[in-house]
Amino acid sequence: MSDFRVPENFLWGGAISANQAEGAYREGGRGISNIDLIPHGSSRMDVKLGKVSDPELQTDAFYPSHEAIDFYHHYKEDLALMGELGLKVFRTSISWSRLFPEGDEAFPNPEGIAFYKDLFKECRRYGMEPLVTLCHFDVPYGLIRKYGSWRSREVIGCFVRYAKTCFRELKGLVKYWLTFNEINIVLHSPFSGAGIAFAEGENRNQVIYQAAHHMLVASALVTKAAHETDPENKVGCMLAGGSFYPYSCNPEDVWESVKKEQENLFFIDVQVRGHYPSYAKKLFREKGICLNMEPEDSDILKNTVDFMSFSYYSSRCVAADMADKMSNEGNVVKSVKNPWLKTSQWGWAIDPLGLRITMNQLYDRYQKPLFIVENGLGARDVLTPEGTVEDDYRIDYLKKHIEAMKLAMEDGVELMGYIVWSCIDLVSASTGEMSKRYGFVYVDRDDEGKGSLKRQKKKSFYWYQDVIRSNGEYL
Repeated sequence: MSDFRVPENFLWGGAISANQAEGAYREGGRGISNIDLIPHGSSRMDVKLGKVSDPELQTDAFYPSHEAIDFYHHYKEDLALMGELGLKVFRTSISWSRLFPEGDEAFPNPEGIAFYKDLFKECRRYGMEPLVTLCHFDVPYGLIRKYGSWRSREVIGCFVRYAKTCFRELKGLVKYWLTFNEINIVLHSPFSGAGIAFAEGENRNQVIYQAAHHMLVASALVTKAAHETDPENKVGCMLAGGSFYPYSCNPEDVWESVKKEQENLFFIDVQVRGHYPSYAKKLFREKGICLNMEPEDSDILKNTVDFMSFSYYSSRCVAADMADKMSNEGNVVKSVKNPWLKTSQWGWAIDPLGLRITMNQLYDRYQKPLFIVENGLGARDVLTPEGTVEDDYRIDYLKKHIEAMKLAMEDGVELMGYIVWSCIDLVSASTGEMSKRYGFVYVDRDDEGKGSLKRQKKKSFYWYQDVIRSNGEYL
């Protein structure tokens, strides 16, 4: 029996994002973002993937982000619940277009600043440390329309102005920051990940990697600005995590997994190490990419992050010939079905040991503190007549992943904290559904946007409350 104990300063938390929770998409001076243009329904995936070159709001479509769970008007009630839950850290994001409605204004929207100041003061009132993502898939539509989003270097300056505003206005309230949420998702879902849509005949890889370069330069510049504004600030990068297993011990499958790992960790290599990895030249050559870089970019990229954060929901599995294998349809990142693992209702492989594997691999590679900032199970919850949800399946999933996390820490992995996605039900980023629920708190809203928005605690709420109280001893 192990005598390992989680450190006393460990950050147990819960997470949401602005675009999946806030709603109020036209209130308080907020402008439209890329996420506001992604509908629920059959056309959703084409818009997310950037196949619609110039998406516009359609009067006959339903856009889940426009109201979401109305956190904008319910944040005091919701943060009181999070305080009762006992969270040590509350992760959320700032809506860029709530501070800069078009994205390139010289001065920020005072109503937006006031909202976030109040929000983070409320977090502090309950003893919760805010962890704030500057760009959680949010790009102001004005920057998409004027510049083509991150494909243009112009957007770097806009993002730096926005980030410096956040650091200045929220100094003393926020000290943990992430620059971009799941930065590698730009490879797989360009419009939802970074506001990138493609014109007919464009070199998709050229556009994506040029945009990614601008994001990496911007990340390095705001990391430097954060440290200059307040030496207490700690800045992290963020990866959509999960190791790529080879489908078999066939060397061709193993080599495919090596290549997929490199592709997945490409951006994090730059943010943590401060330069492009050695395999970049070949990758660019094979994909027909010629990056436009300024002479100063190499020095800028040396402003590296303080810690490396990641989401973990499942592992991935790849083969040299993916076409011959059954795929896991639920994954944004292409994966074949792993015959050794069960899957969630949405087809995601459930693999607690994969978390331990991922943690060891990332820590061995980077030797910087890790932070699990998303881990959770999306499921169809049923509200009982008594007004709760008997979500033992969620408890089982989280319990097994926390056990794996503790084993990785015992292996020697330095981990700052563990944050569950999500602390309250919200709109699913992948499907736009409310029925794909992740939270400890049930929100009365359906996939068509109907419902009272009433909040009710699930069985898992009380379980996680005990986990935090016992610092991970009670599972």
